This record gives sequence, C-alpha cells and structure tokens, in this order.
Amino acid sequence: MTAPFWQTKRLDQMTREEWESLCDGCGLCCLIRFEDEDTGDVFPTKVHCKLFDGQLCACTDYPNRKEHVPDCIKLTPWNIQALGWMPKSCGYRRIHEGRGLAWWHPLVSGDPETVHTANVSVRGQTISEEELDQPEDAIDHDASDWIEERGLEQPSSGSR
Repeated sequence: MTAPFWQTKRLDQMTREEWESLCDGCGLCCLIRFEDEDTGDVFPTKVHCKLFDGQLCACTDYPNRKEHVPDCIKLTPWNIQALGWMPKSCGYRRIHEGRGLAWWHPLVSGDPETVHTANVSVRGQTISEEELDQPEDAIDHDASDWIEERGLEQPSSGSR
C-alpha cells in the first residue's frame, strides 16, 4: 500500500488538484484580520469576506475571487511560510511544518463533514463584512482564539 501524496510530496511537488484538496473547508483563512502596526501581530475576527458562505464554509466565487476582493491572498507553496496568521490547524500549514494532516481532515477521515463536527470550522459562527456599518467595526468581533490548534480531541468511536 502506498502512502498518501501529502505524506510523500513537498507542497511544491503537488499537482493543482492535490494542492486544492489540502484545503479542509474550515473557512478560517476567509476571516477579516487586523494587524497591529507596532508588533506585527495579526488578529482574526468573526467577520468573513463578502464572498464567503458562512454555512457552506466555501467561497461563492473562488475562481474569480481576486477580481471581487483584490486583497484576497492566494495560498501557494512559496508563500505559506510567510503567512504566520494562518491557523495552526490549517492543512497547508500542518504539511509545511511536517505535522501531517489532522484526524478530522477530509483526506484522512474520508468525510468533508468531520472538519465541522470536530468544531474546527467557522460554520455558522461568523457574520459577513457586508453586515457591518463600517469595515473597522470588524474589530469588535474578536476571534483571537481561532488561530490556535483546533480539533485536537478525537471523539470516541461511538460519537461520530
């Protein structure tokens, strides 16, 4: 039996399809973030991009997102290391750091719902930036705890 591609390939060796499949669908990278100008620390909020569907945990126009949201950051094998704001649970970050994918990742579990049942995703926990009066109002919806590793506890076999 051969090991899965994410265990045998570096990020820059993956096909486009393999790369895209590393996205676990958590939605954490689609949150509005603020950077402290003095420290460089980045703080996520519970406010998501206008293109993000908070129930599906997906971009509503992924292929054309840069046209609608010019500051949307496209993850690549060459910029993942510089994106320290990526959540520690992110599949791209975990592979880059040599930690492998978490038990709840759809490629491991075989089920795209495990990212949600493991309480890793932001499904149903965010609001759209379009609901705010002013863009800076997003700061009132702090989600600093969402940058930490999530989904560490695997449920017992009977609770899945």
